[in-house]
Amino acid sequence: MEPLIINLNSIAINICQLLALFVISIGLIKGLIIFLRNALSFSSSAKTFQESRLQMGYSFSLGLNFLIGGSILRTTITPNWEDIGRLAAIIVIRTILNYLLLRTI
Repeated sequence: MEPLIINLNSIAINICQLLALFVISIGLIKGLIIFLRNALSFSSSAKTFQESRLQMGYSFSLGLNFLIGGSILRTTITPNWEDIGRLAAIIVIRTILNYLLLRTI
């Protein structure tokens, strides 16, 4: 039973990381498309820039949440104090980044 749980945990971690990569990549592409569409039509404005920033900001925020979830799952199997400390540092840094990102949005 234990090897099954370890394998499922590993799969869940990889899924979280892939979802983060996918969400952030799609957000970057959408933000770039919004910006380029308006830049090529010579109607660049602060609104266009803000719209592309919002699109990318929301995707970065969601991607960070997926990465936090993957980090938490990584320490669920046989954690030691070093792993717990590393997880705490990662969560604090990513949460601060997420907070600052949402605040600027």
